[in-house]
Amino acid sequence: MTATPGITPTIVLVGHGMVGQRFLEALAERGLTHTHRVVVLCEEPRPAYDRVQLTSYFSGRTPEDLSMTDPAFVEEHGIELRVGDPAETVDREAREVTARSGLVVAYDVLVLATGSYPFVPPVPGKDAEGCFVYRTIEDLLAIEAYAKNATTGAVVGGGLLGLEAAGALRGLGLTSHIVEFAPRLMPVQVDEGGGAALLRTVEEMGLSVHTGVGTQEIVVDPSGAVTGMKLSDGSELATDLVVFSAGVRPRDQLARDSGLAVGERGGISVDEQCRTVTDPHVFAIGECALAADGRVYGLVAPGYEQAETAAATIAAQDASFTGADLSTKLKLLGVDVASFGDAHGATAGCLGVVYSDSRAGLYKKLVVGRDGTLLGGILVGDAEAYGTLRAFTGSVPPVSPESLVLPAGAGAPAQLGPAALPDDAVICSCHNVTKGTVRGAVTEHSCTTVPEVKKCTRAGTGCGSCVKVLGQLVTAELEASGVEVDKGLCGCFAQTREELYEIVGALRITSFRELLDRHGREGARGGEGCEVCKPAVGSIIASLAPAIGASGYVLEGEQAALQDTNDHFLANLQRNGSYSVVPRIPGGEIAPEKLIVIGEIARDFGLYTKITGGQRIDMFGARVEQLPLIWARLVDAGFESGHAYGKSLRTVKSCVGQTWCRYGVQDSVRMAIDLELRYRGLRSPHKLKSAVSGCARECAEAQSKDFGVIATSNGWNLYVGGNGGATPRHADLLAQDLSDAELVRLIDRFLMFYIRTADRLERTSTWLERIPGGLDHVRDVVVHDSLGICDELESLMRAHVSHYRDEWAETINDPEKLARFVSFVNAPDTPDPVVGFVPERDQMKPDLPLLDIGLRRPSEDDLLEGSTRR
Repeated sequence: MTATPGITPTIVLVGHGMVGQRFLEALAERGLTHTHRVVVLCEEPRPAYDRVQLTSYFSGRTPEDLSMTDPAFVEEHGIELRVGDPAETVDREAREVTARSGLVVAYDVLVLATGSYPFVPPVPGKDAEGCFVYRTIEDLLAIEAYAKNATTGAVVGGGLLGLEAAGALRGLGLTSHIVEFAPRLMPVQVDEGGGAALLRTVEEMGLSVHTGVGTQEIVVDPSGAVTGMKLSDGSELATDLVVFSAGVRPRDQLARDSGLAVGERGGISVDEQCRTVTDPHVFAIGECALAADGRVYGLVAPGYEQAETAAATIAAQDASFTGADLSTKLKLLGVDVASFGDAHGATAGCLGVVYSDSRAGLYKKLVVGRDGTLLGGILVGDAEAYGTLRAFTGSVPPVSPESLVLPAGAGAPAQLGPAALPDDAVICSCHNVTKGTVRGAVTEHSCTTVPEVKKCTRAGTGCGSCVKVLGQLVTAELEASGVEVDKGLCGCFAQTREELYEIVGALRITSFRELLDRHGREGARGGEGCEVCKPAVGSIIASLAPAIGASGYVLEGEQAALQDTNDHFLANLQRNGSYSVVPRIPGGEIAPEKLIVIGEIARDFGLYTKITGGQRIDMFGARVEQLPLIWARLVDAGFESGHAYGKSLRTVKSCVGQTWCRYGVQDSVRMAIDLELRYRGLRSPHKLKSAVSGCARECAEAQSKDFGVIATSNGWNLYVGGNGGATPRHADLLAQDLSDAELVRLIDRFLMFYIRTADRLERTSTWLERIPGGLDHVRDVVVHDSLGICDELESLMRAHVSHYRDEWAETINDPEKLARFVSFVNAPDTPDPVVGFVPERDQMKPDLPLLDIGLRRPSEDDLLEGSTRR
């Protein structure tokens, strides 16, 4: 594109959804944000957010969590982003856009990314109170508010968004119905067999499905509120909330009004460069565009490709969009659904290979040509092989089609590694990244990890369905390049932590020395181990102690030498050499008498006290020789170790629940106490945190925990893999509406499976994303017992519970163990003179000596007015 010399050219983007944001990023990558003025007119009241993950709002993600717009990006590139101010008119002759606010912006290039709008069937009553669409965050907020006074909801449409909407209504506590005019659910993505498998699974979840019928009328009461629906088969459905999710239509009215050509069924007509066929200064991308191949693409991946094409064309680079892969992998109501290529077998002469298991809700179909070429497929219930199969589409796989769909135990399914894929196989359809590009990132750009490859190629940064294959490719390419990929725990052990766990458990090895001498690397045998493997093996032995006949007491014999500093003294070392003491306060509930005891101990020993984020009281400043004295008083008062020092369960937070709160639906405090007392002292690869919320308001922040529990009117929802630390992650829903017994049983299994398979110092959040199959695999193992190990996992947890002993009590009753709690072995009664304190805010803080490098020491004149320092 050319511009007038001396004048900064202007690019106006109308619409700021996912595709619009990708367009801005593509402009920035090509340096256009530094050479052009970029103005964005956004209709919604918030910047671009992840509409693909919209339903996750009902699982606890906030609108902020869904945001795809980094304010720093907008500021850095000088983008003028105007939210809530959509374009109203376009004057193509004057090249001006007028916004709702009255702002008029002259443009050199106009890019329309106005997306689509929900189609609402023209039935009587469609605008009644209680009728909604399912498209934006504002739609979800409105549905959530209205559902508080509703009992039954119905979704018109059984496609992708329809199933998600039905799941959302169910999650809000409504009896939910799905009404689909087609004879099956998801008619675009799956065939009759796949629809039947999906139907069975959905109905088992308690949703009522009505296929082959249409909505004739929305029935309302005298006030105009929804009370029901009349269906085309003459039946009536009682409901007080209706969500229309019957497809979308291109938002092309702005283009029509400005005289741009549109398709017969909608969509702004563009050429292969995404430039409108009517005006070379106007582009259209995303769901509002009718591409050169005659399609309107409703998926985000083609929209991204169009955004890239438009940006490249504006930058005078060669680019074209002639069509896109329509493959999709989704999780709907917890069910994996995927389709790719010619899923419905429209190619002449094609053949189908089908595996179906009605009982398990599995349906797998591959479409192949007569020459063996894989043309497409449908996967329902198990989409583990989606990434590999999609990459093979258009080629002849090196194994028979039957072996690609058969499950384990039904004919030895083929395990196709990355080496079998051709270089032109698309690994990431969101960003059109091929296997060859991934290989190049490793061999030419020296990427050695998946995060590095993601940053280099953008692969895996879209929907994420390719991450598993991406990891396999990186490892395979490194190995093919002669780089030895050592997966061992450390220089002492060639095995992973998971493998060492299995060795210790199977052979009942109770000492580090025995494990190292029998299974360590050749050069490490007979040695002392290292700072990596000693605490890791110590943790494994402690976790398995009851099952293998070892002592679970971490200061017993050889175990003591394996521990980190904190575990070695059963307290947390602080920066001045003192320690902190954190007694367990299960569920955050504490009697006044115990509060008084803590206060008296802190006063008598001169300790700094602070309420922690885990609903406990932390006492700082204890000298090492004071620790047993403090523990003795705490134990006498009924306290025990809070394990704040260990890689083990820390706390189970709670809100006050239905006992006190008018919104509570279950006794969250009682459940939190039960869980904390059950899992206290459980040694694991990393620390464990939990919380129990008494209602969906989530005051205990359960979805930021390793395992979190949220009360429902029917029981408990269990979330796993959350993290509120340096890398925050919302937990994923593992199971819902559980009874007390079901909840405890699943947590038992989850925790023991994590302890069994996680890497050293790997939090559950990282483990859940790393473990092959992710959440789906964990759910299969923990909920459905797919590996047949749940009895063993439960047995291990029962052994832990029955053998639990308080480490503080064990220590103060053992004179030999008490001998270690001194600052100087040769002068046990002498305190460490370096450990000192100074007063601050009616308490004390560490007196840390500063290195004198000629800086002026602060005086009282340096204190800010109103400072609380004393």
